[in-house]
Amino acid sequence: MGGYLPVDPASQRQMLAALGLSSAEELFADVPREMLMKQVDIPQGQSEMETEKAMRQMAGKNKVFASVFRGAGAYRHYIPAIVKNVTAKEEFVTAYTPYQAEISQGILQAIYEYQTMICRLTGMDAANASVYDGATAAAEALAMCWDKKKPLAIVAASAPPQVIQVCQTYCFGSGMELAIAPLRNGLVDKKALRQLLQDRPAACFYLQQPNYFGLIEDAAGIAEIVREHKTKLIMGVNPVAAALLQTPGEIGADIAVGEGQPLGMPLSFGGPYLGFMAANKAMMRKLPGRIVGETTDNRGNRAFVLTLQAREQHIRREKASSNICSNQALCALTASVYMAAMGPAGLRQAASLSVAAAHRLAEGLCAIPGFSLRYKSPFFHEFVTECPVTPAYLEERLAERGILSGLPLEDGGMLWCATEMNDQAQIDALLQAVREVTV
Repeated sequence: MGGYLPVDPASQRQMLAALGLSSAEELFADVPREMLMKQVDIPQGQSEMETEKAMRQMAGKNKVFASVFRGAGAYRHYIPAIVKNVTAKEEFVTAYTPYQAEISQGILQAIYEYQTMICRLTGMDAANASVYDGATAAAEALAMCWDKKKPLAIVAASAPPQVIQVCQTYCFGSGMELAIAPLRNGLVDKKALRQLLQDRPAACFYLQQPNYFGLIEDAAGIAEIVREHKTKLIMGVNPVAAALLQTPGEIGADIAVGEGQPLGMPLSFGGPYLGFMAANKAMMRKLPGRIVGETTDNRGNRAFVLTLQAREQHIRREKASSNICSNQALCALTASVYMAAMGPAGLRQAASLSVAAAHRLAEGLCAIPGFSLRYKSPFFHEFVTECPVTPAYLEERLAERGILSGLPLEDGGMLWCATEMNDQAQIDALLQAVREVTV
């Protein structure tokens, strides 16, 4: 391939000139200076044994906490052994995009089953074969709602910061304006939202359920306000919480998205994760990425194909509303195997145990002088407390005891999380450690 890559200086100058630039530095002008490398020092090659030793030394620098009380978008849940056993099979790990349906029936069926499970979990009519992560799914949902007569999207301030940031990036690129709906006591201020929608027509409103602070929003009430103003509702949902709460479909959302990491994927220092997307019938043709459909072959047997694929990102890229093309099927398969292994009852049990653990933790923390719940509304498995010491100090002292604390917030609070992985012994050990460093 080296002969086909335009790496010579003349080709580089030609490309820069076509972009109206004079140097590579101008091309990367938006990248922070501290992120740029002036040169790359590549060491001499090593043997396999030397390389393994070096990798183990590097891995030894990582601190893996046995006790984790942090969420904020990525959650530590129990993963049945069968999940890794199935997804580690070579035919899944090495699978590429299933363009040739006749030799990709297994992969296509796996994706189809994933889509079916996501539809049942969200109560929506159609799902795609996933995108990169939850934040990307949220931003892609905004793009689905693009309306030149209403070039405004509204996102709740209670959405995760990473979701808001990616949405801002997408809107900057597409020319869509983004407004942030304010909060009141940690929840969407419905009066302020109504005023925003009255002041200017919006294409869509994005609501996180449960929100970033773990609180359960009045999704039904918000949906009613959004419908009154003929605005589309996008709901970002935690898939484990969805086992207990009203589904986006029941509430009347147009699009449901979320981070699929809780469905069988380990924290893995940040990825790879999974963004799921589902929509109602009116919006399903605007879903980005791949969709697998069921059909019959020339012998009348059940078969699977990539469907609704005559879309702009493949045949008319200049008119594309999305550039999502990569195959995320391994992460989607992981979610499929996890949901199949857990079943509806198992998923509800994981959600119920997480709620119970979080409320036990909250009760225990609030019994320690100086700790109190910042918000009084019902919460799922995350909550924010005020702290008698600075959150960063508490985080450091607990880390010394092998405990990953809640996430310190910029305004002085701490966002705690508990799942079914946090048994009573872990909670008691955390509470004892907190007393020791704060009282």
